[in-house]
Amino acid sequence: MKAFSVAMLAVATFVVSGCGYLKHAEPYYSYAPDMHYSPGLKAQEVGAMRPPPAGAIPRGFRPYSLTSMDQAKGNVNPLSRSHSVLQKGRQLYDVYCIVCHGKYGEGDGLVAAKPDWPRPLFPRPPSLQSDKINEYKDGQIYHVIAMGQNLMPSYAEKLNEEERWSIVHYIRALHRAKHPTAEDLKKAEDYVEEN
Repeated sequence: MKAFSVAMLAVATFVVSGCGYLKHAEPYYSYAPDMHYSPGLKAQEVGAMRPPPAGAIPRGFRPYSLTSMDQAKGNVNPLSRSHSVLQKGRQLYDVYCIVCHGKYGEGDGLVAAKPDWPRPLFPRPPSLQSDKINEYKDGQIYHVIAMGQNLMPSYAEKLNEEERWSIVHYIRALHRAKHPTAEDLKKAEDYVEEN
C-alpha cells in the first residue's frame, strides 16, 4: 500500500508539473504564437467590422432621393392632422428646433443673435412665421428638415420620416396660431361661450 501511495504521489507530481510553465525559463517555445497571444481589436478599428454589401440600407430606413426644393413641392404629408400627431410634433420641435427657431418659430431661440450681443455665435435663423415659409408646400419644409439649408444641418439621422412630417404639421399649427383666420376666431369665441 505504501508503494502504491508513493507511485500515486509521483504520478500526481508529474501531471501537475506539466500544467504550467515558468515564464522566465529559457528556452520557451510557443507553438502558433498568434493563437496564444491573439491581438485585440477595438469595435470601430479598421478591420474589426465587415463592410456592408454595396447597396445595403439599415432596417427601417427609407432613403430620401429628392435633391432640390422644386422636386420637394410635390411631396405630400402622409400623416393626417390629429391631436396625437401635433403633440408628437410639438415634443420633437421642443427638442430639436426650439434652440434656434424659438418657442413660437420667430427665429429667437437661445443661440440666435440678440441685438445687444457684441459678437453673436450664430446669425438669426429665418422666422417660421414669415410669409415665405408659409408659402412653402409641406414637402418643401420636410425637405429642409431632411437635407438642411444654409447653416441648418440635416436632421435625417436624428428624425425618421414620420417624425419629420409631424414637425411639419406642428410648424403649420404655430403659424395658424399666430395668424388665425376669421373661422378660427369664431370657433374660439364659441368655445369660450360654451365653457
